[in-house]
Amino acid sequence: MKRKSTVYLKFIIAYLVFAILSLLTINTLTSEMVRDAMIRAKAAELYKEATAISNTYSKNLSNANFTGADFIDRLTVVDSMTSTSIWIMSTNGTVLFDSSSPAGQVTAIPEPFNPADMLQKYYIVGDFYGAFKESVISVISPVTANFRRQAYIVVHSPLREVEEKLSDMTRIAYTTFAIIFGLSLIILIFFTTIIYLPMRKITKAAREYTGGNLDYVIDVDKDDEIGRLAASLNLMASELSRAEENQKKFIANVSHDFRSPLTSIRGYLEAMVDGTIPPEMHEKYLNIVLNETERLTKLTNSLLTLNNLNLRGTVLDVSDFDINKVIKNVAATFEGTCFEKKIRFKLVLTGQTLFVTADEEKIKQVLYNLIDNAIKFSSSDSTIKVETTEKNEKVFVSVKDSGIGIPKDSLKLIWDRFYKTDISRGKDKKGTGLGLSITKEIINAHHENINVISTEGVGTEFIFTLPKSKDLED
Repeated sequence: MKRKSTVYLKFIIAYLVFAILSLLTINTLTSEMVRDAMIRAKAAELYKEATAISNTYSKNLSNANFTGADFIDRLTVVDSMTSTSIWIMSTNGTVLFDSSSPAGQVTAIPEPFNPADMLQKYYIVGDFYGAFKESVISVISPVTANFRRQAYIVVHSPLREVEEKLSDMTRIAYTTFAIIFGLSLIILIFFTTIIYLPMRKITKAAREYTGGNLDYVIDVDKDDEIGRLAASLNLMASELSRAEENQKKFIANVSHDFRSPLTSIRGYLEAMVDGTIPPEMHEKYLNIVLNETERLTKLTNSLLTLNNLNLRGTVLDVSDFDINKVIKNVAATFEGTCFEKKIRFKLVLTGQTLFVTADEEKIKQVLYNLIDNAIKFSSSDSTIKVETTEKNEKVFVSVKDSGIGIPKDSLKLIWDRFYKTDISRGKDKKGTGLGLSITKEIINAHHENINVISTEGVGTEFIFTLPKSKDLED
């Protein structure tokens, strides 16, 4: 089975690899570069000293009275003040003078001296042709007198001095690296605490949500981007959980509202077929069946309307139209129903015309649903008031009845699909419980608001807003 890897593990591995590579770089590449630079710097310093001695020696050799004793004394003093060893060497490789030797004896170097070795570089590192038991940095400067090369000034300095300085610098580099590594560990700890651990909780929550556990709560209490992400995911899970509950209720309500009329239709038809209902009463029960089919048709159409409106990006056919005229036309369609129930309309409309910018057909549907609802729950010999007002570039449309009212604990639920109050279940047998849901969806699609004010036994008022037309104003 393939083992799962995490970004955090990769980060730790990369962090350790970086540390190891940094150590190797300090120990190898950087050390060698610094060592070479220090050797070159020391060699340049020695060469400058050798050249100065060579020039002085050359001038003294040109003097006929020069014995060399004073010059050698000066070289001995220089040797005693520094860690360098100064030689005067003949052209054949014989050491004529060695400042580090008390007697300054004449010696010869063990290996053959080759001046050409100094052509590529002005210094060499090693035992100088076997003359030293340790590595030294050696520079050579020729002594010229009377246009002839008379000797060489050779200056040696122990390489261990450079190595000691390099060791000190390397220790400083390692100490600095250790400090930087320690500081980066603090950053890593902060990263683990502030980012990694909360992200682990969020990842676990995502797995829980995927598995269907929408009740899982992400325990991340931070006021930053990660905290806000956790809060958003908690809210999302809560909304999904509520949506799941609403879906179950929706399916239960749809099943109930379809099953009831279908049961009635089947019962009446079977009774007519088997003779339980005599032929002379068929017309009565066929009318009942017809009413039930109309109820099913209305329910189906409402569901289709809700399905089309449920998308936030609902396409609206927006235009400028006279809302007062639309209200008059919609009210006229209820004249027959109002006549039967002895219900009157009172239209209080602002101005002769009042233009708004909206989808005219959908606003007609809103008005139809609200007026139809008002008629259903109004008692006989009552008045339904429809009013328009304008304020701050908004048009307010109100539909107010003096019917049975809505219980206070039901006001927040009336917009839910299939919701019916206990009062409405007894009074409205044909309602689908979808009219107000459709109404709210349409108003929301216009990015407007709809509110309800209701008192039991007094009546109910629905108020919604529309944008006033800017192009066609009185």
